[in-house]
Amino acid sequence: MSGRNGGNVSLMVRAGRVCVGSSALVIATMMAGTAYAQAQVQADHTEEAETEIVVQATRTGRRVQDEPIRVDVINREEIEEKLLMRPGNIAMLVSETPGVRVQTTSPALGAANVRIQGLKGRYTQILADGLPLYGGQTPSIGLLQIPPTDLGQVEIIKGAASALYGPSALGGVINLVSRRPASESQGELLLNATSRDGQDVTGYVAAPLSSVFSASVTAGYDRQSRQDLNDDGWADMPGYERFTVRPRLFVNTADGTKALVTFGAMAEQRDGGTMPEANAPDGSPFAQTLHSRRYDLGLTAETPLEGIGTLRLRASGVTQSHRHVFGKTVENDRHRTAFAEASLGGKAGETTWLAGAAIQLDDYRSKAFSAFDYSYTVPALFVQGEQELADRLTLAGSLRWDAHSDYGSHVSPRLSALYRPGPWTIRASLGRGFYAPTPFVEETEANGLARLLPYGKLKAEFANSGSIDFGYASGPFEANFNLFASSIDHAQQLQTVDADHVTLINADGVTRTRGAEVLLRYRWQALSLTGSYVHVAANEPDLDGSGRRIVPLTPRDSAGLVGMWEKEGRGRFGIEAYYTGRQSLPDAKQVLCPARRYGRSDIGQGQPVPQCRKPAQCAADEI
Repeated sequence: MSGRNGGNVSLMVRAGRVCVGSSALVIATMMAGTAYAQAQVQADHTEEAETEIVVQATRTGRRVQDEPIRVDVINREEIEEKLLMRPGNIAMLVSETPGVRVQTTSPALGAANVRIQGLKGRYTQILADGLPLYGGQTPSIGLLQIPPTDLGQVEIIKGAASALYGPSALGGVINLVSRRPASESQGELLLNATSRDGQDVTGYVAAPLSSVFSASVTAGYDRQSRQDLNDDGWADMPGYERFTVRPRLFVNTADGTKALVTFGAMAEQRDGGTMPEANAPDGSPFAQTLHSRRYDLGLTAETPLEGIGTLRLRASGVTQSHRHVFGKTVENDRHRTAFAEASLGGKAGETTWLAGAAIQLDDYRSKAFSAFDYSYTVPALFVQGEQELADRLTLAGSLRWDAHSDYGSHVSPRLSALYRPGPWTIRASLGRGFYAPTPFVEETEANGLARLLPYGKLKAEFANSGSIDFGYASGPFEANFNLFASSIDHAQQLQTVDADHVTLINADGVTRTRGAEVLLRYRWQALSLTGSYVHVAANEPDLDGSGRRIVPLTPRDSAGLVGMWEKEGRGRFGIEAYYTGRQSLPDAKQVLCPARRYGRSDIGQGQPVPQCRKPAQCAADEI
């Protein structure tokens, strides 16, 4: 990547073919519209008939252009383009969808999260083949630990999706769909090197084992040396070393039964803080490290039941451990999650239906700060229905009941409508969802739990969201315009207690987000041009009760321009340019400078507190 991360050169070998790409063509990276599949597939009726992009995230198995719920799809071709720029993780891949932004929350360890339509990263549910395989802390570091090598497509649902996926999908869902093995053996090897001393090696192999079974294996090694870009003694780019492996087994029988068994293992070491031979302002070195291990196991299966419909089963389990070091503070924790679901769906006439039951379990344990330990279960029941009222009009509704062991029972509804008059496509959606509080807001994940004081029981967060989307496609021209809005009650906020301590509270008021997205695309022979613009106005109650403030780290304006020339069998050439407008930083009082981070054992013991740099500088450097 250009700019902060420098340029890189990638080499991909695929079954004897060699592809070379350079991300030096990327001028800046924050927002773009190269992957707005809704616009891609909204064509006239002839083009529509030839488009067969089937989405999994909506659970109905319908074509994307037939879904009343708005779904953006990044296809395999676009994934391959981004592999040559950022093969180690999916950050660039998802950030180039309008309304979706990857926000760095702590450069010290490279933490980042995915924000959909201006909502914070903790409200985004990341799934793999419909399974929550990346655990409860995925919104931060976990995003940067997901390699895109074995992805077949990426599906993005914007707005409250709790009616489909429960309390973790308050702002939306990103579903990572794995590649399916072909009828013949496949193999790929990608080598990447950056000008900032980063290297990536990823491999993918897949092969049929029999007429019923096939398998794939993805493995990767990624590293980055620690970089001090402004020569102040602090790491501006964290160093990391990561190993990943993911074998998968696929089952396809003659009677229509399908199954997927997946296993994943990841080990990573991240290093930030002061550079070797450098000291913090208090005269001593300050270490910031994170050692992570994660193991996951998942199963999806479906089988047709004659005369009834299709029975679907999903189950997964994740265990992950972390060792955080912040100066003298060491935090060791273990996070385990489990999930199981059974559903039955079918179609009767013009009605598509689905009903099922699910259960989620979440257990967190910290050796250093046991006051923040928690464990809960969430059994749930859900129903979904879609009705084609006419050739051009489809209505959909879903309803979910969750019984959270700590935060009670909640009902999450969602209503959607699709109307297609000629070359136009109009979608409208209204939804409500809830989020069960945890200590892992963006600020505590960046700074650790050492500063966080124990807090009383918080209220669950509730969000009401709505959107209306207008699409037009005729010949080589496509356009989309989307208006969206959301309101969150009882949103978690970080409140300053004193110079060195914070706590969590519920906001005294409503957090409001309003915005619009515009996408334009023109295709002429081998050339395509795509432009996008996103405007977001987000505000929340001010902590001091004096009124309202702009939500930090939420730019009002962002834009992207992408030009691509591609000839099958000859190659591709692209130029991408992105703009991100001004955004406010968090309150400097809530961002502790590294020189002032110390263990809880020092609190109240009369230990001197090192002096911080100017608060504004501290906040800017940390974020």
